[in-house]
Amino acid sequence: MKRTIVLAALLTTGFLSAAVAGMLQAPGAQAPRVVTVEKLRDNLYMMGGAGGGGNSAVFVTSAGVVVVDTKNPGWGQPLLEKIKSVTDKPVTMIINTHTHGDHVSGNVEFPTTVEVVTQENTAKNMEAMRVPTGVTPAPGAPVNIFKENGGRGMPKRTFKDNLTLGKGDERIELHYFGRGHTNGDAFVVFPALRVMHAGDIFSGKNLPLLDANNGGSGVEIGKTLGKAADNVKGIDQIITGHSTVMTPADLKEYAAFNNEFAATVQAAKKAGKTPDEVASTYKIPAKYTGYAEPQAARLRANVQVVWDETK
Repeated sequence: MKRTIVLAALLTTGFLSAAVAGMLQAPGAQAPRVVTVEKLRDNLYMMGGAGGGGNSAVFVTSAGVVVVDTKNPGWGQPLLEKIKSVTDKPVTMIINTHTHGDHVSGNVEFPTTVEVVTQENTAKNMEAMRVPTGVTPAPGAPVNIFKENGGRGMPKRTFKDNLTLGKGDERIELHYFGRGHTNGDAFVVFPALRVMHAGDIFSGKNLPLLDANNGGSGVEIGKTLGKAADNVKGIDQIITGHSTVMTPADLKEYAAFNNEFAATVQAAKKAGKTPDEVASTYKIPAKYTGYAEPQAARLRANVQVVWDETK
């Protein structure tokens, strides 16, 4: 069992690293785009794919299909084709959990009739498409995929704190609890199905990407995750940004992990240590089983984000 957990953590790290590296890739630079399908409910699917970016949720309603996150550049059409394999209904709505290219770039490949919904800060971030903290764009990658496509795929509907879409068993609830991975992370809840999509604020059991360039916060992320864990009731499963489906208990633990990381960095700063000293000695606490050891660059960047926020 222990070996299986460690292997899962390593696989998660590998997929996440590839996704982060790929979020600003040129479409032609990717391997064959194979979208995978995991059926979570009769009308809800998680669609992934190595190199494709973040996990997408596909919710089939009586009126059409709602898609949460649309992957890397060039993956919108393969995602559409895979959706056709599970339903003949048209896609009517896209919900983007946050601004990053590996979750929003496929928007431009969907029909212009599809309504795009995001948290209001994410809409502003998508206008700018700033390079995420710690990410180096690949040569030839889109600078701003939405500007390059005449604004196609941009959100037309936004919310501040909460928004309810649909009714009855097809109701979707959107929640914003504060800064974290970015300043616009949306939690997408399917109440009747007892499932939530958390996007990259809960990408998996790993050190998150703290994107200060797009309003992310290393001090606030644990608190934001805690609010989600405390306020979203009645769910059994959580679709993560880049890993497997997890549980509310995993979310609560991940909130504690991030709070503890921030406290560790803040205590080190108070003690007169440097960011390099913190990064060179930090290890994932043993109690967080299944968590991957962070890559050096990610660790150093996250230490700096918390450091800069701490006065």
